[in-house]
Amino acid sequence: MTHKNLKLGIIMDPIESIKIKKDSSFAMLLAAQRKQWQIYYIRQSDLFLQDEQVFAYSARLQVEDNPEKWFSLYSTEQINLADLDVILMRKDPPFDMEYIYTSYLLEQVEKSGVLIVNRPASLRDANEKLFALQFPQCCTNTLVTRHPGKLRDFIHEQADVILKPLDGMGGESIFRVTPTDANLSVIIETITRHGTKTIMAQKYIPQITEGDKRILLINGEPVPYSLARIPALGETRGNLAAGGQGIGMPLTDREQWICQQVGPRLREMGLIFVGIDVIGDYLTEVNVTSPTCIRELDKQFGVDIGMQLMDCIESLCQ
Repeated sequence: MTHKNLKLGIIMDPIESIKIKKDSSFAMLLAAQRKQWQIYYIRQSDLFLQDEQVFAYSARLQVEDNPEKWFSLYSTEQINLADLDVILMRKDPPFDMEYIYTSYLLEQVEKSGVLIVNRPASLRDANEKLFALQFPQCCTNTLVTRHPGKLRDFIHEQADVILKPLDGMGGESIFRVTPTDANLSVIIETITRHGTKTIMAQKYIPQITEGDKRILLINGEPVPYSLARIPALGETRGNLAAGGQGIGMPLTDREQWICQQVGPRLREMGLIFVGIDVIGDYLTEVNVTSPTCIRELDKQFGVDIGMQLMDCIESLCQ
């Protein structure tokens, strides 16, 4: 039996501050509204647990693809999250303790049969940088450490290296270094906070000039196009947030192979909407918290990824 009118909750950053032209949560909301689902807007701060039940102060939400007025909120009421059919956890990083506490509350809701996209335990388990290393056949040479000496040795061995924090997003605090870099010591001190913070070092992949490609997977199945985020001139990072340009292109054979390696594991973990990052032949990240690029791919290829996701959610809620 098909669900005619699902109740969908979305936990997200303040809707008044999003940029609808590139906001994937907004694309999802437009699709849910076209299905005539009831949409409940929830801020992270509005969640609370009492007597084993999780509640939220929530407002009914309507959206409109209009850059002047893209949302309307109706009277706020207290709802029991167990009464919803599905909850989209779309709060952007930082992945801090508040994020983890929210995942514990959502895990409590999940016990009552509500579908959480993505599964709360898997959000905690799949660090976006480290999780990629569970697919070593897809990855380049990598070191994870906070030890300055180990980092120096790796940089000397590999000659050209990217250093990045394990909790960053949007290209934040990413450094490209070589053994002769005059600032190498201060970069290592800064990014590891004098050896107190674990980071990732990866061999530099020259194909970054052709783009850091974002590939979206819905329940383990890839959308057939990637968004190649091409770095701005003189920039190492392809992230759109760092000034990269997004150009859509069909998946290559190698990218489809990487998706085949990763997809079944994502499905098994309840990671229903995921964005993987591929540079050249290598998987670099698995983004599970609030992956983006729906709007850009929809526009360039005339697809409707938000609706594909809602169709998938509907089938999982049968």
